[in-house]
Amino acid sequence: MLVCPESEISEHCFDLIFAFDEIVALGYRENVNLAQIRTFTEMDSHEEKVFRAVRETQEREAKAEMRRKAKELQQARRDAERGKKAPGFGGFGSSAVVGGTAIITDTLVEAEKPKPSPVPARSSGPSKALKLGARGKEVDDFVDKLKSEGENIILPSTGKRPSEASKSLPTPVNTESVHLRVEEKITLTCGRDGGLQNMEVLGMITLRVTDEKSGRIRLLINNDDKRGVQLQTHPNVDKKLFTAESLIGLKNPDKSFPLNNDVGVLKWRLQTTDEALIPLTINCWPSESGSGCDVNIEYELQEESLELNDVVISIPIPSGVGAPVIGDLDGEYRHDGRRNVLEWYLPVVDVKNKTGSLEFSIAGQPNDFFPVNVSFVSKGNYCDIQVTKVSQVDGNSPVRYSTETSFLVDKYEIL
Repeated sequence: MLVCPESEISEHCFDLIFAFDEIVALGYRENVNLAQIRTFTEMDSHEEKVFRAVRETQEREAKAEMRRKAKELQQARRDAERGKKAPGFGGFGSSAVVGGTAIITDTLVEAEKPKPSPVPARSSGPSKALKLGARGKEVDDFVDKLKSEGENIILPSTGKRPSEASKSLPTPVNTESVHLRVEEKITLTCGRDGGLQNMEVLGMITLRVTDEKSGRIRLLINNDDKRGVQLQTHPNVDKKLFTAESLIGLKNPDKSFPLNNDVGVLKWRLQTTDEALIPLTINCWPSESGSGCDVNIEYELQEESLELNDVVISIPIPSGVGAPVIGDLDGEYRHDGRRNVLEWYLPVVDVKNKTGSLEFSIAGQPNDFFPVNVSFVSKGNYCDIQVTKVSQVDGNSPVRYSTETSFLVDKYEIL
């Protein structure tokens, strides 16, 4: 039997109160184990660390952006004194037809810089983790005993939780003087009984030149998309050249692309209600039983050329009914009792891991488990549009370049 001295109990009296608050509700004992109590009491402290880390990153990025803007203003003043004029890059305007594909006429603004993922707001009340020799040998032995008895224990890890999966891929460290960012975002809404209500994929190629010697260049675009995607080039891009040879170049070949600026040179859009084009299908089947609901949820990767990372499928859970009883499971899960959500986490979904399922039981009705939300990131784009070559205007000699490709979720919902 573990005996704690009175001084240690006094020192951690509030921690004990918070822990007992998780055990007893309205005078009745909750059906929770030691691992779940530790997870619940550590939750706020973990989110605070994440919040502070994100805030520090934002502050550093803001300072770096201020320094970059100051350098650009100084360079602009020097150029103005020398009588130089950089080519203007405003919104997109007119339309054209490329290979029989209609080019849209919407206005395109320059690509925004990716914003850091929002961090869940912390509760205003104070909360600290249950310590009493935090992560001590006695606690670990008790958890090991629970595992040996067949309990499915998910311990809090030092890394990212599934709900904190990155919404954008990290920027490459080593980039060339000509850097291309190919970014796509998907918005998708499906019905719970099947049927695609709406799916839209927006893509853009953004060019950044940091060396004046590489300013007068052309980009060779390879468009292998077969889904009827709509394309549009920047107004300062030679549309005839793009239509005839799939080359992105300025109308005036004597001019250079602006230095140290992100310039959107090509964008595309795909909108459809064809279910065959859904990249990742989600089927959620809640079935009422005598004590509540048995829920079976499945995923299937339809676009086998994609590799999806950090896939998180979030299923709402009724409040006040305790933790779900997990049955068959592919991947990992986490029950967030404070947000009333069950998060199903899959590190990688690809052609080798294209299907999977999760089963759980809990009190509730079928409508309680919708809407289901999905998030993921991918280093490959959905529409097969890529830059295959960068060359100088004069002499057509190749230019070294780096490429950053990402496919992100704006909204992916099963209603």
